[in-house]
Amino acid sequence: MQVIEPREVPLGGLRALTVRRTLPHRDRSFIGAWCFVDHYGPTAVCADGSGRMDVAPHPHTGLQTVSWLFQGEIEHRDSGGFHAVVRPGEVNLMTAGRGVAHSEVSTAETAVLHGVQLWVALPEAARHTTRTFEHNAPPAVLLPDQAGQAFVFLGDLAQVSSSPVQTFTPLLGAQLDLVAGADVTLRVDPSFEHGVLLDDGEVSVDGVALAPGELACRDAGSAELRLSSATDGRLLLLGGPPFEEEIIMWWNFVGRSHEEIVRFREEWETGSETFGGVEGYVGDRPRIPAPALPAVRLRPRGRRGRASA
Repeated sequence: MQVIEPREVPLGGLRALTVRRTLPHRDRSFIGAWCFVDHYGPTAVCADGSGRMDVAPHPHTGLQTVSWLFQGEIEHRDSGGFHAVVRPGEVNLMTAGRGVAHSEVSTAETAVLHGVQLWVALPEAARHTTRTFEHNAPPAVLLPDQAGQAFVFLGDLAQVSSSPVQTFTPLLGAQLDLVAGADVTLRVDPSFEHGVLLDDGEVSVDGVALAPGELACRDAGSAELRLSSATDGRLLLLGGPPFEEEIIMWWNFVGRSHEEIVRFREEWETGSETFGGVEGYVGDRPRIPAPALPAVRLRPRGRRGRASA
């Protein structure tokens, strides 16, 4: 069991929302194809705009974004023409494919913002696919042994439920709400790596206690996962088979080579139709410019760390 502590990262502009990031981490790149985990809130949204999410149009390549909320609402707009509001218990999944641009803004009705933003790396065979979008509200289902309830928003959790949302590699994504005193052993796919992100409560994973915000990661090999909770607790369970491809993840792009990332950046900065435009966004700036590239060559990273060249 590897436990990753989060690091704080500002998201947005002048009154940036602070998020807790656990993936990517210098000691781990993936859980299955999950390659990015941001956890934020609960944050009060104030009259001066602090605590609000307002992320102007920005690009993505080679990934799927997964938005999941515990509190609040976020309005999504993208260059595929999709417009949706994500609410607690609903999943927004955007497939960037070859390229997409989108904006994310908390709604005027949001008083508290609390949730996660997740990325999934697309495999080589699918990473140039057409941009698309899915919205789904999974039902609450009971966990075994009266341990609580689950919302399975991606993939299949044995004994519990499955999701109709399309992914390009096998994945598991679920919110588990545990009751105080829960002690449950779940059947899981032994070919999957698994991660448990604790949002709230006093929860142990296979006997290892977690603090809120920590991400427990376990390699493939076991068909069971034991969860124990001393209090009411809420967590995300993520999983997937080991992702063996090497990727470069820089800014909002997932690619395979330095040259590819350079091209993505140039296309975004020059307004290429690769990413298209986002209609209906109203904010302080029309788009987020790409940062400068580092002075060194970007190297790919796999599940075992950085490549040698």
